[in-house]
Amino acid sequence: MADHTGISIMPARLASLSHLQAVEPKPHRPVIAALAGSPSSKPFAEPCAVTLTRPTITSAVATHRGGVRPINEDAVLDAASVGLWAVADGVGGADAGDRASMAVVETLALVPRPERAADLLASVRAVLEDVNRRLIAESRRLGSSRGIASTVVCLMVVENRFFCMWAGDSRLYRWRDRQIEQVSRDHSEVQRLVDSGAISAADAPLHPLAHVITSAVGIEPVLRLDCVEGDVRPGDRFLLCSDGLNRVVTDAEIGLVIGLVNPKEAVNHLIQMALDRGAPDNVSVAAISIAGADPAHG
Repeated sequence: MADHTGISIMPARLASLSHLQAVEPKPHRPVIAALAGSPSSKPFAEPCAVTLTRPTITSAVATHRGGVRPINEDAVLDAASVGLWAVADGVGGADAGDRASMAVVETLALVPRPERAADLLASVRAVLEDVNRRLIAESRRLGSSRGIASTVVCLMVVENRFFCMWAGDSRLYRWRDRQIEQVSRDHSEVQRLVDSGAISAADAPLHPLAHVITSAVGIEPVLRLDCVEGDVRPGDRFLLCSDGLNRVVTDAEIGLVIGLVNPKEAVNHLIQMALDRGAPDNVSVAAISIAGADPAHG
C-alpha cells in the first residue's frame, strides 16, 4: 500500500487482511505493512498510481493466510514507481517458506527505477539469482534437508511493453478485449503431464502431483527463470496470484472480476471468493490496470 512515490510490501507473516493497517510511505523507500487495527475492520487494499514514460497505471495488492494454514507463507510487492509487481509463495514441504518469500520481495523492492527495459530485466534477474544463492547457503548452514524456497512471479511494465519473469507455479494473467489469458506457464509436474498429453488440463488440479513444482528460488544452484514479453495497450488488466487463488477460483471467474472492477476491489473480491470456498492455502493477489479502460473501473 503506497502512494505514487512508494513501494508496498505485504509480509508473509501477515495473518489477516482484517488486521492490516496502512503505513505512510516515504519516497522511494519500501513500506512494510504491519499487524494492527480492529478485528471488525474489513479487508482492504489501497490503489497505487504512477505515471511512467507511458502509460498510467493503477494497482493494488493483498494477501491472506486463508482458512486452513496457521501462518501466511506468501508475500507480495507493489513497486509501481519502478513498474514492478511480484507475488512469492513459500514452498510447501520446505522449511521457513515465509522467510523465503519475504526474502524474495524485500530484495526485489531494492530494484531501482529503470532507464530502459533491459536494465529492469537485468536487475530483477540478478536479484532473484542472488536470493537463490542466499537461500541455498542458509539451508546448508541450518542443515535443512528440505530446503528454504519460494516461487515467484514478476510483472514489469516499461513504456509500452510488459515482461513476465517467474519460477514455480505462481501465475500472471492478462485481461484484454474481454478475454482472460494465462501469461506464465506453471513450472510443475502436472504441467509436464498436460504438455505430454498424459492428462487433460481439466484433470490437473485434482492430480496427486498437483502441488509438486519443478522450479523455485532456493532449490537448485542454477535458478530456472522463464521470461515472456508483450505489448501494453490502453485498457489492459494484469493479475498476479499465488496458487491459493487459482486452485479455488477459475480463470473465467478471475477474468470476470478484473474486467469489471478496479484493482482495489478486484484483489479484495477475489480473496473473499477464495475464503468463501474454504481457502485451503494462503492467497495473494496483485491487480494492475492500464489507463484507457472505463474511468469508472480503471
